[in-house]
Amino acid sequence: MRVEGDFITINKKLLPFSWFYGLGVGVRNLLFEMGMLKSRSFDVPVISVGNITVGGTGKTPHVEYLIRLLKSKVRVAVLSRGYKRKSSGFVLSDKDTPMRMIGDEPYQIKQKFPDITVAVDKKRTRGISKLTEEDNGLDVDVVLLDDAFQHRYVKPGINILLVDYHRLVIYDRLLPAGRLREPVRAKDRADIVIVTKCPKDLKPMEFRVITKAMKLYPYQQLYFSTHDYDAPKAVFPDMAGQEQLSELKAIRSKNILLLTGIASPEQLMHDMQEYESQITPMTFGDHHNFKRKDIEAINETFAQMQEPKMILTTEKDATRLTVAEGLSDDVKKNLYTLPMRIVIMQGQEEEFNNKILGYVHKNSRNSILAKRKDDNKSHNGNRSGNGSGTISFRNN
Repeated sequence: MRVEGDFITINKKLLPFSWFYGLGVGVRNLLFEMGMLKSRSFDVPVISVGNITVGGTGKTPHVEYLIRLLKSKVRVAVLSRGYKRKSSGFVLSDKDTPMRMIGDEPYQIKQKFPDITVAVDKKRTRGISKLTEEDNGLDVDVVLLDDAFQHRYVKPGINILLVDYHRLVIYDRLLPAGRLREPVRAKDRADIVIVTKCPKDLKPMEFRVITKAMKLYPYQQLYFSTHDYDAPKAVFPDMAGQEQLSELKAIRSKNILLLTGIASPEQLMHDMQEYESQITPMTFGDHHNFKRKDIEAINETFAQMQEPKMILTTEKDATRLTVAEGLSDDVKKNLYTLPMRIVIMQGQEEEFNNKILGYVHKNSRNSILAKRKDDNKSHNGNRSGNGSGTISFRNN
């Protein structure tokens, strides 16, 4: 079993540069804390999901968890920066918006949840304003910010910080020696901290050790999450002769080309080993755009593998592979994604869900409007009250 911190490597030679990097980040954060740089609040529930590290902590699967939790109750909008998109400014996605215009992760979310609103904008304050302005026809009830923990110009109602179990921030160092984008103390801004990618067999003592080591404040809640995989799903479902897989166990004893372009593929490789398959890893950088030479390498590698064989990739990688040119018919026929679902551990799923739902309900536009009317009545009748519609999550 893997243990906490087992993916951490520190380049000690670069520690002096980390000091200078930390100085710049510290000055910026100080300007926000002094009020010289402004954080803006909004009259709509805003939930931010992010991290303080370079690389994957599972942001998109956790955003999808929140979407599943909320979408049947309120009108959900997801706002992302749209990393590596070929567009600028505010872009509102529809079902036909190409991936290059919004980025792979927003595209993945829109394809999986076509009924929710998905938009991208590097300036999150502008993006939220456009999503929530009156008479735009969207009627957004809650905005989920994807990867916005460092974007301090927005003051979310709930700030969720994700921390990779295999790379706990308390053991990491600042860039470039480590992978921290902010000092560890930045975690103090979080309302909720989730330790992600935990082994399913984590012992109670290990939960307690990590809880103590994280040194959170009383106003912060700590949760642990792991993940399950659903049955592999064909990336090109219309290919003739394609095998239909109804459960994950169908990959057992197959020769698998594990094709990834994500920040941390190690956990996925580890997860697949339990199925007694022969794994051939083929890894690329995070958000990798597959070029012709990459496609040729994929075709050639798969052609040389022995039967029975298949290709597994992540949902994020699949969004880029579907628009890549030159994949052989054999590759297309055998290319599958691994849909991932987040699981909140320690029997705390209901508690976590209730915190999210309670915040959204109490801070919905209807609730705030009703509260303002009550405040105005109180002000007019008693000459008291401040008329504020803000409800602090930390006091809930």
